[in-house]
Amino acid sequence: MHAATRGLSAAQLVAGAMVGVRLARGRHRHAPLQRPPSPGAELVTVLVPARNEEHRIGPCLAGIAEDPAVAELIVIDDCSTDATAEVARAHGARMLTGREPAAGWVGKSWALQQGLEAASHDLVVCLDADTRPKPGLVAALAEVLREADFITAGPCFDCATTGERLLHPSMLASLVYRFGPGDSRDHKPRVARLVANGQCMAFRRRALLDAGGFRHAAGYFTDDAALTRALAHNGWRVAFRDGRELLEVRMHSSAPELWREWGRTISFADVTKPAPLTADCVLVALTMGLPVMRLIRLRPSRLDLVLLAVRWLLLAGLRQSYSRRGVAFWLSPLADPLTTVRLLSSSIRQPLSWRGRGYAALGKPVE
Repeated sequence: MHAATRGLSAAQLVAGAMVGVRLARGRHRHAPLQRPPSPGAELVTVLVPARNEEHRIGPCLAGIAEDPAVAELIVIDDCSTDATAEVARAHGARMLTGREPAAGWVGKSWALQQGLEAASHDLVVCLDADTRPKPGLVAALAEVLREADFITAGPCFDCATTGERLLHPSMLASLVYRFGPGDSRDHKPRVARLVANGQCMAFRRRALLDAGGFRHAAGYFTDDAALTRALAHNGWRVAFRDGRELLEVRMHSSAPELWREWGRTISFADVTKPAPLTADCVLVALTMGLPVMRLIRLRPSRLDLVLLAVRWLLLAGLRQSYSRRGVAFWLSPLADPLTTVRLLSSSIRQPLSWRGRGYAALGKPVE
């Protein structure tokens, strides 16, 4: 065996061990959020930022309207050019006409800041327009806020097309390989390694306003991680929970859109320093991309076979996070080389536009 080959095998073994340690944290996870027996007595405001969402926001607003814990629904119309505002009004939402982002702000964070300032109640839940909440979600989040200051929750993903079911689970697995499960009971990650899901957030309005609101995420495309890490750095108790029983999301309409949109921020490049970001890319390449490439060439090593077995076991664990699976879902590890390429390209080239808006270079890693 050549020295270079031995070195690559040693690096792959170390990377595989790191992945094993991270995946082992999944043995002790918080239970998925469940609908409480009663909605609770506290009044809750739900904020939904929306920019040109006329075709997706309906199911989100319908789900919120069915939740007995919601006292106020505010849709922040982020300068839409379609019928988003009309759809929102038809669902009984209180409309807030958003302003163009101030200098240094990304659109979503700017919209949420306006909604935060306008909210009537102290307990606030933020939902993206492409989510489909079920009754009980808001009360379940409120329960967790008894022991945390800021919470985000992961959904059940609805991937309608074959390409999405092939690519999305692979991209999601890369996050688990890099960070481990976000809802482990026994492991407290460093602030710089915290992950979050900005599609569903809950917090106390007065506390967040006093802490600076969404200014912590103003200049970041990976706004959820930026906000969560900044708050944790300032002593907030942040939490992530599995919300798949009470929240579904239809993120994208096709695999190309998934590749383009989610792929732009999958690296967390704007909130991560170069050294750990490089380490993440190398780890994913060695433990996800390389074994599949060798399998395709019919030349997998014993370690490759072990890593492939671990990869399919993780996929089995992720199956409940998808409402549609099928053959493409179970073959999704074969897309791992594509995920490796997308992670690398996302790390090198950060987005400078979003939802039709152009931005100057924004953000810096959160310590």
